[in-house]
Amino acid sequence: MAVEPINRQSVVDVLEHRLREDILDGTHGPGSLLPPERELAAGYGVTRTTLKHALSRLEQAGLLSTRHGIGTRVRDFLRLGGADLLPMLATRDSGWLTEVFEVRRHIGALIARRAATCRTDAQGRRLRDLVDEVGRAEDGDAAQLAEAEVHRELARATGNRVYLLLTNTLLNAYLPVRGALRAPFDDPAVAAARLRPVADAVHAGNPTEAATAAEEYLRTTEHLMLAALPAARR
Repeated sequence: MAVEPINRQSVVDVLEHRLREDILDGTHGPGSLLPPERELAAGYGVTRTTLKHALSRLEQAGLLSTRHGIGTRVRDFLRLGGADLLPMLATRDSGWLTEVFEVRRHIGALIARRAATCRTDAQGRRLRDLVDEVGRAEDGDAAQLAEAEVHRELARATGNRVYLLLTNTLLNAYLPVRGALRAPFDDPAVAAARLRPVADAVHAGNPTEAATAAEEYLRTTEHLMLAALPAARR
């Protein structure tokens, strides 16, 4: 197996990254068995103990499955994987991030519509308070994190816990790379003004207006975020 041995600084982390890249780019194709551990470890220039740690992480991430007496097989994650893979995939490839934002837009409008119908008075007031916190944030990073709490509160206001878990999954997919996606939040006051129509419509109990405002907000921020991505990641 002709691969360059890796640097031993943070060796498990580096090996995990190398193996993950080799799986996702098809070097180790879906359904294929990885080479025997001794051969694989020698190819990457690591010990078998280090290899076992890296393989264990990738198995926990849903990219590999190991069966005693058979070996370690690459899972077909597009057929068998779940949304828990999204943070890893979005961090690796901005194409995945674009698809995350498309789902974010559709789900977000649906959540806002239901939240306007199901929210309690306390939740309606809480949404407005959270938007105010976005506007008072000290910088773009803090405003972006405050905005994430608005989305979580919208999901809570639906009364459906699955919406909250879906919202967490989508947030987890892009928050790890939020530094490159901060453009809509660099001016916290503007960010809050952009978000306020969503909270106001939910507070007023107007589902149609809430869905329209959410669609507009999510489309606008998506455009700003993706436009700010470094050319190297597109």
